Amino acid sequence: MGIKIPFLGDGIESANILSIGVQPGDTVAVDDIILELETDKAVAPVPATQAGTIESISVSVGDVVHEGQVIGQLSGDSEGATAPSPTGAAPIGAASPVQPVAVAPIVHAPVSQSVVAHPVGDASAVITSPWIRSLCTQIGLDLARVVPTGRGNRVVLDDIRRYITQLQQPIAAPQSQGVDKPLVETLPDFSKWGPIESETVSSLRVKIADKMSSAWRIPHVTQFHDVDITQAMALRKQWNGQYKEKGANLTVTAMAVKAVVSALQAFPAFNASFDGKQLIKKAYYHIGIAVDTASGLIVPVIRDADQLSLFELAVQIGTVADKARERTLTAADLQGGTFTISNLGGLGVGPFTPIINTPEVGILGLGRGVKRPIVNADGDIGIGLMQPLALSYDHRVIDGADGARFMTHLSDALANLEEAAVKESL
Repeated sequence: MGIKIPFLGDGIESANILSIGVQPGDTVAVDDIILELETDKAVAPVPATQAGTIESISVSVGDVVHEGQVIGQLSGDSEGATAPSPTGAAPIGAASPVQPVAVAPIVHAPVSQSVVAHPVGDASAVITSPWIRSLCTQIGLDLARVVPTGRGNRVVLDDIRRYITQLQQPIAAPQSQGVDKPLVETLPDFSKWGPIESETVSSLRVKIADKMSSAWRIPHVTQFHDVDITQAMALRKQWNGQYKEKGANLTVTAMAVKAVVSALQAFPAFNASFDGKQLIKKAYYHIGIAVDTASGLIVPVIRDADQLSLFELAVQIGTVADKARERTLTAADLQGGTFTISNLGGLGVGPFTPIINTPEVGILGLGRGVKRPIVNADGDIGIGLMQPLALSYDHRVIDGADGARFMTHLSDALANLEEAAVKESL
């Protein structure tokens, strides 16, 4: 049977071969990892869907592959594929997974009533392979709503594809109305003027380029402000030793998350998305943290930041930053953000103009803190550590006055960080 590239995820058309774990002659069992794929922002395994022997592998590390592409051959008994499970399942490879989800039927053909899914109970009780269960967890798909067609009432990969096709149908038609996409710019032949070198960028860089082009169409306003974080840094110096003893680092980013959540609660229009007619205000606070990696910018999300102590925020920020740099984030780690923070202070730069991470409506940029003379309320001159802030927001839904109020609230929360907040959960 042919070894095929599985469903890569919504909106993901291709992936790079990151590693190959088998070679011709190797014997594999169901769910053994054949290779690893690098998509836009995550690394995903491709498991064997049938037990057998690898006859051939026709791709190499670094190749670009697409969903449904045959990348090798696996010989084996279809009955052997289900041997590890007493209930059994039809071999996924035998179900011709590519043709049923062609683009044209998705747009024009009605969904068969046989695949309309209804809740069937607890997802943990659904019979399926560990890989499919992991995939559904990553993309947020409820297994209990998928109609199983495999032997023994088992959910197989085709069932997942049919269910996703059903979910996409209501929104498939508007795609044909023409959606603005970033254009590939036609450039002159630079080699006429001297030596050049052309470099193919990674799929992540292409995704970042598309995202930035899309976001730039939003009318941005960026407001700047400096806040005195002398008190906050004194608390950091006092308590960061205990944070490190417990595996965390008390950073300006963690403090900023705490201050941002307070400002979002006071000004809910910043914790929202705008579809052109309606402002959708969100009653949850999932904060995206921009992380610089060797492959490019990645924005993992800290969920329910309003329910976390400063110490818990510091732990989670360190964890997702490490996962981003190791490319072990799941799709769920990158979804659902309501507001983003980008901290370039560690790279030694001052204020900058961050671009909104759509479909959010606001983003906060942090520059490098600098010691400056300040005059206090009594008229005395002292030295303060001034933190530059840059707040960009969607001017279609947020006016300059509201931006100023948000920035003032945020600055006050950051400047007046209390020791009780730093000690909480330690």
